[in-house]
Amino acid sequence: MTGPKLNERPGTRATLRGYHMSASKARVVLNLIRNEDVTTAQEILAGTTREAAAVISKVLASAIANAVTNDAMLAEELYVSAAYADEGITMKRFTPRARGRASKIFKRACHITVIVSRLDDERLAVLRSARSAQAAVSRTRRVASSRRRADQQASVNKRETAAAEAAENELLENEAANEPTLYDELENEANETDVMEFDTVDTPVEDLVATDDDSDVEDDATPVVDTEVVDAEEPEANEETASDDDDEETK
Repeated sequence: MTGPKLNERPGTRATLRGYHMSASKARVVLNLIRNEDVTTAQEILAGTTREAAAVISKVLASAIANAVTNDAMLAEELYVSAAYADEGITMKRFTPRARGRASKIFKRACHITVIVSRLDDERLAVLRSARSAQAAVSRTRRVASSRRRADQQASVNKRETAAAEAAENELLENEAANEPTLYDELENEANETDVMEFDTVDTPVEDLVATDDDSDVEDDATPVVDTEVVDAEEPEANEETASDDDDEETK
């Protein structure tokens, strides 16, 4: 006894009719997603490079939407129960060839149908356990990657802080080495300011000239007075010596 016909299979379906592609090309992709859960089927179609994959992905999304909207099913509990492609209308064209001949061109079309149904309880339990294990593994990987990034960032921060501390210490050492020179400069500046204060004393020019003249007069007067005194006293001394000489002669 044969199984049910394709158009009589239970489930929620979506059909694309008259797509300009041969049925054989579409069947290659449909064979990849048959009997797979909808999440895995979508991942397979996303990783397939064939042209039919994009079209079949849209048909699958439409079937899932019909099941959720019309039959009140959960998208996570669905799987692809049937997927097939039928021959559509074939357009016949001709192309010219050599010596006045013509060749036929068959532009084929196909009808793509995808049927989704709910998983049974046993398979659904297995699928849920597999998904939970996969989620745990992915979570472990995310935690490990986040910790790795945190450790790398911490090491970078430590290196930056160490470099900043080293630069600060070097700056402090340079400042400490340059402190005596700074004090010397301050002392020199203070001395220069004192000298400038003394140099800038306002003294009238007349007083300066008067003081200079007085000093010259005093210097000249002192030797003159001494010479006059000496000259005045010398004759008296000579007279006394002369009188003494005369007394001796008379004796």
